[in-house]
Amino acid sequence: MRRPPHALATLALLVAAAPLAACGHDDASGSGGDATTITVLAAASLTGTFTELAHRFEADHPGTKVRLAFDSSATLAQQAVDGAPADVLATADTATMDGARSALAARPRDFATNTMVLVRPKDDPAHLSRFADLARGHADYVACVETAPCGRVAAALLADNAVDAKPASLEVDVKAVLAKVTSGEADAGIVYRTDAVAAGDQVRPLAIPHAGEELTTYPVAPLEQSGHPALAAAFVHLVISGTGRRVLAGAGFGRP
Repeated sequence: MRRPPHALATLALLVAAAPLAACGHDDASGSGGDATTITVLAAASLTGTFTELAHRFEADHPGTKVRLAFDSSATLAQQAVDGAPADVLATADTATMDGARSALAARPRDFATNTMVLVRPKDDPAHLSRFADLARGHADYVACVETAPCGRVAAALLADNAVDAKPASLEVDVKAVLAKVTSGEADAGIVYRTDAVAAGDQVRPLAIPHAGEELTTYPVAPLEQSGHPALAAAFVHLVISGTGRRVLAGAGFGRP
């Protein structure tokens, strides 16, 4: 497949990120020199679950490594359309996946759902007791950029609850929002429920009215440019399987 010039830049970025994002053994160890590697592009909110699933996949497919690249769904979908060397794409909403349809090798499969909550640092410096308190304008809260699924849902929930106070900053993905809160740089942040679960006692979550009406659905699909289509299909199967659903449920995701 002939890749456009900007896809080559994406390739360089993925290769550079591999030591940080990859699961499995590093080839330099001598144990994986002949390993087949597949690359999975996944929404940032899937970091914990897909890392666990990647380890399971490697255990079930000896000689295979899974390289994980986490980012905003919109960024990853564009990389897929641009022909980035990857095998699987998983996004945090169906609209973003639909935008990458030209790069998909098969119909996307929905595998999980998520809702959003407001999280505060443990000391809750702004003394927020309900989501509507953001309307007072006394809290420096953060959310995702609206080009990301988490940002679109956050904007809808702010409108649903008549909160006019603007975020102190808009972050590239939900992990960046959570980091602002856990580091004490923000009084609150709008994140997925699963991110609040993963953060444990670092944050104090608050329910957001109408969150159930703004449900996020996660789809996954193999990519047309995959050099290992059978392995890509197998990874998708793991995600949608009973094993995948148990891992996802343990992290707080809902069923599709």
